[in-house]
Amino acid sequence: MEEVISWALILCRIGIRNSVHMKGSNIVTESYIQASGALFELVQLSHIFPDSKTFPDCTHKVDPETIRQHFKVLLNQFVDDSLGKPFVFMQADQQDTLLQLLRQFVDQHFEMPQVLGRSVAQVASMVEHIDNLWEALQRSPTQNVSPFSTLIPLPYPYIVPGGRFGEIFYWDSYFTMLGLVAAKRVDLVENMIRNFSHLIDQYGHIPNGNRVYFVSRSQAPFFCAMLQLLERERGFEAVRPYLAQLEKECRFWMDGAAPAQLGKTTANRRTVTLEDGTVLNRYWDDKNAPREEAFQEDAMLFLRAPADRQADMYRNLRAAAESGFDFSVRWFDQNHQLASIRTIDIIPVDLNSLLYNMEKQLAVWLDQAQEPRAAMYAHAAEQRKAAILKYCWNDRQGYFFDYSWKAQAKTNVWSLAGVYPLFCRVADEAQAARVAEQIERQFLKPGGVVTTLIQTGEQWDYPNGWAPLQAVTVLGLLNYNHRDLAKEIARRFVDLAEQIYQRTGKMMEKYDVCDLNREAGGGEYPGQDGFGWTNGVVQAFIKLFSLR
Repeated sequence: MEEVISWALILCRIGIRNSVHMKGSNIVTESYIQASGALFELVQLSHIFPDSKTFPDCTHKVDPETIRQHFKVLLNQFVDDSLGKPFVFMQADQQDTLLQLLRQFVDQHFEMPQVLGRSVAQVASMVEHIDNLWEALQRSPTQNVSPFSTLIPLPYPYIVPGGRFGEIFYWDSYFTMLGLVAAKRVDLVENMIRNFSHLIDQYGHIPNGNRVYFVSRSQAPFFCAMLQLLERERGFEAVRPYLAQLEKECRFWMDGAAPAQLGKTTANRRTVTLEDGTVLNRYWDDKNAPREEAFQEDAMLFLRAPADRQADMYRNLRAAAESGFDFSVRWFDQNHQLASIRTIDIIPVDLNSLLYNMEKQLAVWLDQAQEPRAAMYAHAAEQRKAAILKYCWNDRQGYFFDYSWKAQAKTNVWSLAGVYPLFCRVADEAQAARVAEQIERQFLKPGGVVTTLIQTGEQWDYPNGWAPLQAVTVLGLLNYNHRDLAKEIARRFVDLAEQIYQRTGKMMEKYDVCDLNREAGGGEYPGQDGFGWTNGVVQAFIKLFSLR
């Protein structure tokens, strides 16, 4: 406790930020008192809420300037004005008093975010429960959001994941949509696509979620896959209105690509230009500061990290959050510790496969729209496909891996990111068959497929399995006619979800697919109940394979 309070007070002089290591800023966030500034830092580092996402999601009841003035009065009780700096060595009773007063202050000035609890009654059937959950997870259009909220207004109805996640999330939504299509709720799918199109128009990309503190990053680019879902249901004319936004998203990911310099690798924002002139992509974040929704966790990790890791520590954490794999051995150095995170040094096979799909599909759709730009995207797609095969395929191992552009070598970390080339049809038939063999031999567990083969204690590693990766694996295998293995993975995952539901009454965010009697662990917060993408994938699997 002393370390946390002392560090908090070092950062928090009266109304003045002392954030030497928090490089970068997001002008969108800075006007929100619950997401930046002295009060925010003190609340987050004092850990008065068990979940660091709680305070950024609060809505303040009065204007921020009034809160700042009241906060100065509170801090004056703990600051020696004659010294002009805070007391950093406080007695235990003073620390307790500060925590109590701080929590009272927050309760007085802020409304707490709503969290989906046990508002949906458990019924005997998991399928019926999922149908009921769609209503509980649906949010109405939010044009009239309070100016004191960090929530970004959206013009159409949408589905949130549930639990602590009260906003739409980008890549989650594709897997939610799989279930909505199975439930014949295509209108809601299109409304969510309209919302994402609106966000692209507003920000030039789709943020991680519709919170102001998420705007500095995106997530795995599934907007094209969402449009492909819509086209399968309603035809090309339903997709045509969103092609401009899809092109804009493509430009966002390619922004800053440097001209080739033979023999030299250069990286800028989300692009990496390799020595041979190949341009591929990486995950990134425009800020190099602790994540607002995990401020304490990031700041404490920074303090523990080796000095040579600190300069880009926050950027690497944020880039991993953009990937959706937060956190995983995929991003770590050989010691497999979070403090060694190096996300921005990695060319991820999943990201580049998704961008290949985007470029290839833009070529098809723009050709249908008789736009001459189609040829440009077709060429870009072919170049990217060749690069993925060159840098990510390991013929000896028979699998796809991420590539470290700094080490100039494949990472050789076995993960389900290696099935994205099947999901996006990058692989040839022989490669897909070898990937299928590795999935069955190494990744298939009693409850589905496991995320990685290394146990680090992080949530995107062994022994956890996640609904989106079950879906990517199953759909990727089906693309190459490996139906028996695909069905077996789907059956095991649905059976596991059913077993946990019957035991707990919950649809969980993630599962331990190796020990069916153990709750999934790891991560910065407890397991969440809801849960959008699990509901979507389970419902889609049930329909696809007639499992119930």
